[in-house]
Amino acid sequence: MIRYIIFVILIRVMDKILNGHFFNPTRGKLNINEVIKELLNYISERPEKFYDIIVGCDSSSSEEPHFPLAIVALRVGEGGRFFLKQVAYKGRKFYSYKTRILEEVFLSCQLALYLRENFEKEVKELNNPNIRYQLRYIHADVGENGKTRDMIKEVTGLIKGNGFEPKIKPESFAASSVADRFS
Repeated sequence: MIRYIIFVILIRVMDKILNGHFFNPTRGKLNINEVIKELLNYISERPEKFYDIIVGCDSSSSEEPHFPLAIVALRVGEGGRFFLKQVAYKGRKFYSYKTRILEEVFLSCQLALYLRENFEKEVKELNNPNIRYQLRYIHADVGENGKTRDMIKEVTGLIKGNGFEPKIKPESFAASSVADRFS
């Protein structure tokens, strides 16, 4: 029964992530497949460069928050691009900051896992050995200062358990700067 409940939750979360649109200031609204194509186009413009693809999330502080979920593509040393999706759960309440933070990390992990599988498939199809990138980091909106400091081990453990490396404040700009602007 527990596995079934977890499966249903995963399906609902992935539905929130995959349906609807991401926003990019240059390209406007894009579905997840178009985001992947834009990432590939961006990398293909300068394939000799190294790219970091990072996922992060923030949330508003209300009981029914929205979660801006960000994908950041950095051309190391030369800036980058971002794609943002607002995730909301109509009628679902988050009564504490801890449940909101855990939801941010859960959404980030699910999106990063989806990207790892599907983006890598598209990169392989390009058959360009010069493309250099990593999809390794998830940025979490927690840090040593403030009320989230007691959640660092829990959050970083969740990220590591999904096969990614966590970054926390002040290094977690995808969550604490990019996504934060839209929370």
